[in-house]
Amino acid sequence: MMPFVETVSKIDFPHKVDQQKVKGYAKEFFLPHFPQAERLMSVFDNTEIKFRNFCKPLETYVSHNTFQKRNTEFVRCALEYSIQAIEECLTKAQLKKEELTDIIFVSSTGLATPSIDALIVNQLRLNPHINRMSVFGLGCAGGVSGMAKASALATANPDASVLLVAVELCSLTFLSTDFSKSNFVASSLFSDGIAACIIKGDNHKTEQQIKFVGSGSKLYYDSLDVMGWEFLDSGFKVLFSSDIPTIIHQNVKEDVSAFLAKYDLELSDIKNFIFHPGGKKVLTAYKEALAVEGDFLKNTRETMNDCGNMSSTTVLYVLDKFINDGFKDGYGLMLALGPGFSSEMVLFEMNNP
Repeated sequence: MMPFVETVSKIDFPHKVDQQKVKGYAKEFFLPHFPQAERLMSVFDNTEIKFRNFCKPLETYVSHNTFQKRNTEFVRCALEYSIQAIEECLTKAQLKKEELTDIIFVSSTGLATPSIDALIVNQLRLNPHINRMSVFGLGCAGGVSGMAKASALATANPDASVLLVAVELCSLTFLSTDFSKSNFVASSLFSDGIAACIIKGDNHKTEQQIKFVGSGSKLYYDSLDVMGWEFLDSGFKVLFSSDIPTIIHQNVKEDVSAFLAKYDLELSDIKNFIFHPGGKKVLTAYKEALAVEGDFLKNTRETMNDCGNMSSTTVLYVLDKFINDGFKDGYGLMLALGPGFSSEMVLFEMNNP
């Protein structure tokens, strides 16, 4: 029994901004309070990010807003743009909304109770008996974990039509009172993204040929401080370590090889690498550690160049690029790293119709 990815939809926000414009704003904002900013401005160029996907106009982020106001905007934007992505997904899949059996909502950048999936069900008038799952706190790894969870549900129920929605509005977590190096570096990387996917059980007929084979997770002991949030009265303070590329160098090849061995596969069997980019240093670490021939991270790199790091949603934008631009027949590996420190992997069998 092999569930499959029916379709993916993503949001390109109307406030997409050139990275150089963001750099100018950051310099003006940080320099009076963070003298190192002048010396570190090259960080914005070294990311190789050309554009940033933002849910609101750039100038709104430098004014002081309370956590309450920012989180209220998170709920509003998350719902509005999730609905847009879902409706596009349903149209592409030629699926009636009443046919959705499950909804999984993934995010780490805002809070809501009832959770956003409940708001979506209410506004779209989905089946009130739909099975709901809300996942918070997996950060950049959440998109891959969400795909694994959606596929597990579709494996258990071959008649399932599972809706996966990932929302990360990283820009709304920006603390205008935090002049730390971490916040400065984060201001050069993180963006906003919303993606929706429909995963179906194999009782459904399809022309799409991206089939789920298996998934794997790993939590690295004693690495809790590598990536995450510190929750303050003022909001979410970003925490991430410069050790991430080192962790990749030390672990990723062995971890990927061990995961693939469960399916009697080797790294050379993977034809499509659907990776979360992280940043330029992370991409370099992947290339050096895995030593795969050719530009195997082209779609990942181009997605980062065009949008920035959109946390959990980024890997779904990368998957959408594979679907639209074409993929090679064979296996596909989806991979992302996140807080914990942790890794998530999904194995696909990908064949063109």
